[in-house]
Amino acid sequence: MSTNTETKRNITSTQEFAHFLVDAVLDKKAQEVTLLDLRGLDEAICDFFLICEGGSPTQVKAIADNVQYRCKHELDQFASSVEGTSIAEWVLLDYFDVVIHVFLNEKRAFYQLEDLWSDAKQTRFDEKGEIVE
Repeated sequence: MSTNTETKRNITSTQEFAHFLVDAVLDKKAQEVTLLDLRGLDEAICDFFLICEGGSPTQVKAIADNVQYRCKHELDQFASSVEGTSIAEWVLLDYFDVVIHVFLNEKRAFYQLEDLWSDAKQTRFDEKGEIVE
């Protein structure tokens, strides 16, 4: 993990930041990782949604905690808002241009965010961070 003597990363684009976040959720074995590119949609509130899931509330919280840890220690970035960590069925991390949704498996199936934002370009990642499709 990072130490205080390490050089901070230099992320130069929102897309690069989104891919950094994909790596951060995969560190904790997030499942069904999907990145929605919302940049072409007029009604979008951010540039990207990163959606993933965990198999238990403990894993959901661990995924969210790791995102916050890596953003803080590697980028000096902090979420503007973090919601849902106490129950850990749906944790939302708002980094302004990228919003991360970490779901418990069954909650993701219920809310179906990918269907709500079906006009967005969707990119799915496997457990190694490789693009699937």
